[in-house]
Amino acid sequence: MNRRSFVQYTSLAAALSTAPLGATALGIGDPPFKALFAPHFGMFRNSSGEDLEDQLQFMYDRGFRALEDNGMKGRPIDEQERIEARMAKLDMKMGVFVGHTIYWTEPNLASGDENRREEFLKEIKESVEVAKRVNAKWMTVVPGHLDLRQDMGYQMVNVADSLKRASEILEPHGLVMVLEPLNPRNHPGLFLTKMSQAYELCKLVNSPSCKILCDIYHQQITEGNLIPNIEKSWDEIAYFQIGDNPGRKEPTTGEINYKKVFQYIHDKGFRGVMGMEHGNSMGGKEGEEAAIGAYRAVDVQG
Repeated sequence: MNRRSFVQYTSLAAALSTAPLGATALGIGDPPFKALFAPHFGMFRNSSGEDLEDQLQFMYDRGFRALEDNGMKGRPIDEQERIEARMAKLDMKMGVFVGHTIYWTEPNLASGDENRREEFLKEIKESVEVAKRVNAKWMTVVPGHLDLRQDMGYQMVNVADSLKRASEILEPHGLVMVLEPLNPRNHPGLFLTKMSQAYELCKLVNSPSCKILCDIYHQQITEGNLIPNIEKSWDEIAYFQIGDNPGRKEPTTGEINYKKVFQYIHDKGFRGVMGMEHGNSMGGKEGEEAAIGAYRAVDVQG
């Protein structure tokens, strides 16, 4: 290496090490995605390392402008604050975190049990503080298991009553719980499985703080008919999550035409976060690059 090349190389390295926004600030990172795709911690650890701030920087440098972290509520407060500070520096948006304990095998909200309801409401209050700390707007709510001893109509009223009370907690803070229907293959026995159910609940609760999380992976398994179901539920959808089927990996690895679905959502006017709640189809750095390439292939136009 000649002297001029060496000076140019060391100058670039020094700039990269001190630039607050890393490679993208110097114009050598990937361009931002047009859709607000949100990876999760660990998705690119082979490329970025284990440090959470380094992972955020890698996401940013590869074009992502949002983060999703289901487990944010369980992180130590100092870690939450460190994540938020880095995201603020990068001007990245926080997606959902799970707002309460999910009952996978026994009824809670569907039962109408007052103790279960109070437990849920207490955790929603705690999640308000987490949301403020990490500058989040949305939290995932899953009503839990069916109560097989009660008719579905009574269960629906029980769940709606709990969600109304939770909305009263969230509304003054401008926060939104997003109800996630889950498929019965991966999560058998849950109360909420269909978009139509979530839509009905939102209409019963009638609050800006109670909306739908449309997880496209789950809905492909449960119902299919993706675009028509999104259309029917549109006015109550606040958030999307992503995963191809079968396998729950990145788009282009399964049967869902994500390019068409994403463009439809974009053309309808949605500019919110779309959480990448899936694994990578291949391991290592190669798999991480493949996942990024898949999102480039299905990103929206216009």
